[in-house]
Amino acid sequence: MTDAAEYLPEDADAVREALVSWYEADHREYPWRQTDDAYEILVSEVMSQQTQLDRIVSAWNDFLETWPTVEDLAAADRADVVGFWTDHSLGYNNRAKYLHEAAGQVVSEHGGEFPETPEGLQELMGVGPYTANAVASFAFNNGDAVVDTNVKRVLYRAFDEIHNTDDPPYAEVASALMPEGESRVWNNAIMELGGVACQKKPRCDEEGCPWRKWCRAYNTGDFSAPDVPTQPEFEGSRRQMRGRVISTLREFDELTLDDLGPRVRVDYSPNGEYGREWLHDLLSDLAEDGLVEVKEGDEETLARLQT
Repeated sequence: MTDAAEYLPEDADAVREALVSWYEADHREYPWRQTDDAYEILVSEVMSQQTQLDRIVSAWNDFLETWPTVEDLAAADRADVVGFWTDHSLGYNNRAKYLHEAAGQVVSEHGGEFPETPEGLQELMGVGPYTANAVASFAFNNGDAVVDTNVKRVLYRAFDEIHNTDDPPYAEVASALMPEGESRVWNNAIMELGGVACQKKPRCDEEGCPWRKWCRAYNTGDFSAPDVPTQPEFEGSRRQMRGRVISTLREFDELTLDDLGPRVRVDYSPNGEYGREWLHDLLSDLAEDGLVEVKEGDEETLARLQT
């Protein structure tokens, strides 16, 4: 098992205190940072997957105005939830489906009360290890160290031993660095450091990075960072086409392939590259995700939202 302590600076306590003090003195005031309501935090975490935080503030507010409680969301029509997701350009619509199903689980299986541990939260539909840990941390102060792309970049740049390791043990080091019983403030703080000061293009002095004294990158000028996956272009993507299918079926209820196709792609041609075969494949994916129904007839194939 990795001895994470060997990757930390000798004065690790000072490193911890400097980061928490920096965060508590000034940080971005997102509304989900002002609550410990697990439902509100889960909504923010699901919305922020591969989406910049600044872009989801209005969507988060609108969502909670529409469905203020987990009970409200559980009782909602799934088509309305998916439609909200599409209208607010929040990415993959199956996230809306899973969020709706998770709300139903909380109400039917847990009496409306969220599990308080990462392990318990992972039992909810669509809640993976990262999201479960984030909700446990921010709602219940009961999580492990969060390790996302920003946190990996911070650790890689800051500490010599991490930088010089072929397969850095990010999770172990992050856990060793986090003060015991302080997952809420710590995870917010280190994610803020990566999102504000230690961006891809660093802003160490401009943001008063509290780790400059210890930081390998700041003291050497080498701000290289570990390879991270890039977000595919949205325009013209399969993700965009899925969203258009959902939006169109919300408006027209039920359509044949040839009625639906031109509303999804202007270059739709029944027998072309983007034709019936392509659209049928797209609809099959959405059907597997429980978002649409595809009815095969003798002469026509019909598509509609699943209810």
